[in-house]
Amino acid sequence: MSKCESCIVKEFNSLKSLTRDELMRVSACKTGKHYKKGQVIFEEGETLNGVYCVRDGVCKLTKLSENGKDQVVKLVVKGGLLGKRSLVSEQKTNLSAVALNDMEMCFIPKSEIMNDLEKNPKFTMDVLKNMAEDLKVSDSSLVNMAQKSVKRRMAEILMHVHDNFGTDSQGYLNIILSREDYAGIVGTATESAIRILSQFKKDGLISTKGKQIKIEDSSGLKWIE
Repeated sequence: MSKCESCIVKEFNSLKSLTRDELMRVSACKTGKHYKKGQVIFEEGETLNGVYCVRDGVCKLTKLSENGKDQVVKLVVKGGLLGKRSLVSEQKTNLSAVALNDMEMCFIPKSEIMNDLEKNPKFTMDVLKNMAEDLKVSDSSLVNMAQKSVKRRMAEILMHVHDNFGTDSQGYLNIILSREDYAGIVGTATESAIRILSQFKKDGLISTKGKQIKIEDSSGLKWIE
């Protein structure tokens, strides 16, 4: 496990605003953690005693809806910090985090981060800006739910996964999401998500192999209404 002060991952999150001495102190108390694909990192309603910094891999943040299904709220990649809001608000986490592939993370105890929040205004401002950006994304998602068709939202999430997470050597999306996950992201029933993906496949926009999806016609997806 590399030292925080020399770790490139810190450049992707608020930790970049800490001084070298602060990073060295954080580095001395952090704990390296590994999670296998499908493993729960934390569950909704838990009390988090620190923050998680993603060194490698991707996880999904989900919210349990009233119908008992998990709705995917966000995908978090290398450099992401999990648990900031719970830390600042001192409330139990309102989301669950599950590894989508094998992950490597660093856990930083609450006492260390709170000390930096209190003493380093630059770090505090960066954390607040980051949280504000999360709220902005959440607001945009609500607007999309209200104004765009389910087919359009499905096309957009496929392009988002393609553009942000890339493809494997055969052209399939690197991130493998279940049909339930896709349904949760776009805000529809699993059966509806399956029908839409089947129609996309029939129209030659995508191809599939098991749970894997390959985008065959990105221009066509962009024109979906």
